[in-house]
Amino acid sequence: MIAVVQRVTQARVDVEGETVGAIGRGVLVLLGVAKGDTDADRAILARKVAEMRIFEDENGRMNRSCLDLGFEVLVVSQFTLCADVRHGRRPGFDDAEAPERAQVAVSAYSNDLRSLGLRVAEGRFGAAMAVHLLNDGPATFVLDSRMWRN
Repeated sequence: MIAVVQRVTQARVDVEGETVGAIGRGVLVLLGVAKGDTDADRAILARKVAEMRIFEDENGRMNRSCLDLGFEVLVVSQFTLCADVRHGRRPGFDDAEAPERAQVAVSAYSNDLRSLGLRVAEGRFGAAMAVHLLNDGPATFVLDSRMWRN
């Protein structure tokens, strides 16, 4: 799984002019599910996002997490994160998980975050989404669950 984690003051996802998910302060997670991703990958990535100390403490240091501060998470599925752009000019998507399995994994990821105590909003899987956000910092992090595999 690949996650682009953006610290935000607010974010929302609109589909056909309707807001389907919105948060205040917290993180926007753009989540790509690749073939071969496991439940362990998902759990590690959820815990990492929940516990990442990317918010400032009273001394101005990145030392607080979403969990510490009660901040929110907006999860948006983005299969294009699994694109292979090594050859040619057109991205290849063979590494992206099949939509049916990816949808289950994205939903389970959101539930993992909820089970850790976070309020989670979601985009709409497979829809053309307009993602609106106000970056905080900006502070953006790229996480790949393969980094923690044995």
